[in-house]
Amino acid sequence: MLNGKTALITGGNSGIGLATAKNLRAEGARVAITGTDADKLEAARQEIGNDTLAIRADVRSIADLKAMAKTVGTTFGKLDILFANAGVAYGTPIDTTDEESYNRLMDINVKGVFFTVQSVLPIMADGGSVILNTSWLGQVGTPGRAALSASKAAVRSFTRVLAAELVDRKIRVNAVSPGPIDTPIHRAPGQTEEEFRVYAEKLGARVPAGRMGKPEEIAAAVAFLAGDKSSYMLGAEIAVDGGLGEI
Repeated sequence: MLNGKTALITGGNSGIGLATAKNLRAEGARVAITGTDADKLEAARQEIGNDTLAIRADVRSIADLKAMAKTVGTTFGKLDILFANAGVAYGTPIDTTDEESYNRLMDINVKGVFFTVQSVLPIMADGGSVILNTSWLGQVGTPGRAALSASKAAVRSFTRVLAAELVDRKIRVNAVSPGPIDTPIHRAPGQTEEEFRVYAEKLGARVPAGRMGKPEEIAAAVAFLAGDKSSYMLGAEIAVDGGLGEI
């Protein structure tokens, strides 16, 4: 249980972030979430619980991240758990990707993670837990996903190096590596439920486990890394990918 702990989940208004926020709160933690859409943030806050702290922040903005950390520190006093989850995913074929698309992906997935961690270090309790969100794509070569895969490989490297940097404060840094998960990030604009079902079945057939994963399955791994039962884990990555990156 996480009674008395405080947790911050970036990108906590949908998908894996929302499922994780709900799970950590159910485990007893006080929860803060971030996102860029005010309406989605409010809807998520009500779904998680009215005592949830919802902060509008864009992880590409250093000013937003500093303001986020200040708000969390003022409200909670300290932070015990960070899940740096905010990210984007889309194709970046080598022959057609423009600079704007490339920069947006790297700014959110790489720069955003690095400076999210930096921003909360002053309020992070010694002995706290930082969890980064990587991906199975960092383990394989998937055509059309070069920049996305590289961004997640960078986050995997952050996990190892930050674990070494923060060990003197007994702050543990680990990662969770999702496979294809049934979240809004996999749904195309205007896609019907039937169209998504067909897509999910085709994608699931490529996974050794035979299906897409559920956000709650990632949330369970994050909760494990956040708690004392993972106290001997530093710089590690838990794959929750249905076997895609392993078999």
